[in-house]
Amino acid sequence: MTSQPAIAVTGVTGAVGGRVARELAARGTPLRLLARTPARAPQLPGSTVHEVAYRDQDAARSALKGVETLFMVSAAETADRRAEHMAFIDAAVAAGVRRIVYTSFLAAAADSVFTLGRDHHATEQHIEASGLAWTFLRDNLYTDFVENLVGDDGVIRGPADGGRVSVVARADVARSAVAVLADPSPHAFRRYDLTGPQAITLEEAAATISRVRGRDVRFENETIDAAYASRAHYGAPQWQLDAWVSTYTAIASGALAEVSPDVEALTGTPPRSLEDYLRGVDPTR
Repeated sequence: MTSQPAIAVTGVTGAVGGRVARELAARGTPLRLLARTPARAPQLPGSTVHEVAYRDQDAARSALKGVETLFMVSAAETADRRAEHMAFIDAAVAAGVRRIVYTSFLAAAADSVFTLGRDHHATEQHIEASGLAWTFLRDNLYTDFVENLVGDDGVIRGPADGGRVSVVARADVARSAVAVLADPSPHAFRRYDLTGPQAITLEEAAATISRVRGRDVRFENETIDAAYASRAHYGAPQWQLDAWVSTYTAIASGALAEVSPDVEALTGTPPRSLEDYLRGVDPTR
């Protein structure tokens, strides 16, 4: 184990944060694992686990004292996620953290078509204003979730029209984060767009799922009004309905079609395609 200051990792009970923590621990990096539910955190050599919720500034300051680099996975989607992020960033500054590596979103902006991208933009702005060094990992929609868009009747429905999206696997986001965290200084004040190897339509995604899974899956375009109506029975709050529908309208807008070389540039290996992911192909092996 090295004598370097610990890296703090959040989201360790989730797919991205957990992968990052395990890979860094395997490299001998001392870690502080921050989790709302410590019992679910991985037990890793050289790591300590701390119970921290983003809005609990006292707990966050205590857990982050002496940490130079914080890997901040965005909080769970809620109506007040933006406020949670701000509180946690302020606690990191008060604790003396020197840099934040944050999982943001592709094309994050104040007027993002994908409504949750606006929260990411506000978080980026707050981090930049904090005076800390920063790196933003702007990942696209996750490859891992594409199959979840298929309804029980085998149809992907939404107002995506013929738009394209360069979905990225969570494993590739995690690999990119590890590459940055292993030597963060050269990545200071840089944004990386993390995408898959190609931009696909949802019709093409449906065809890929059909081919790999041996089932009939198709895409059906909806109007925006129809999309809200078809989801109304879930009883979700308005902000969540807006997020669900804007996932598709963001694809239709072209905002999520960028194909970036950044995953391969950071990791040395290309990101996996939707078909690779569905077949369990790992291009790093």
